[in-house]
Amino acid sequence: MSIITIYFDEPKLFDPSNINPLSGIAGLYFIFSQSIFIQYPFDTSRLLYIGMSERKTNSIGSRLIGHFGGKSKNVGLVNYRKIEPLYFTYINFEMLRSNWVFRIEDLESYFILNFVEHFGVYPICNNKTGFEILNNTIDTHFKIDWNYFK
Repeated sequence: MSIITIYFDEPKLFDPSNINPLSGIAGLYFIFSQSIFIQYPFDTSRLLYIGMSERKTNSIGSRLIGHFGGKSKNVGLVNYRKIEPLYFTYINFEMLRSNWVFRIEDLESYFILNFVEHFGVYPICNNKTGFEILNNTIDTHFKIDWNYFK
């Protein structure tokens, strides 16, 4: 079994000028508040949402633009953005492909369940579970730097 530490890249303002360059990139993305700390059962975090783009044709860029404009119908993200600027960061799936043998959907599930393990519940704007990944034998585990969102 291998353990890979995940560090997040510099935060980007959740704005079309920062989102558009991500067209054609598949992976995970993380949307978080500038200064609002959500009180989760085990700890506080600015993380609001963990999402994914499974294909380059439905890229991180297009998914984030959908959240930015409200097309994704995630009312929580739209309303948080009305209160204060949001930020995002992402993980390009190509960077993990040699270490992760499962689908990108399973990687998202892994991250969501890892968040639940550390914070007690799903990120406040997520509305799906990630239990499918529990049906697999995972040889690669990730140590995720959740402190990034503190």
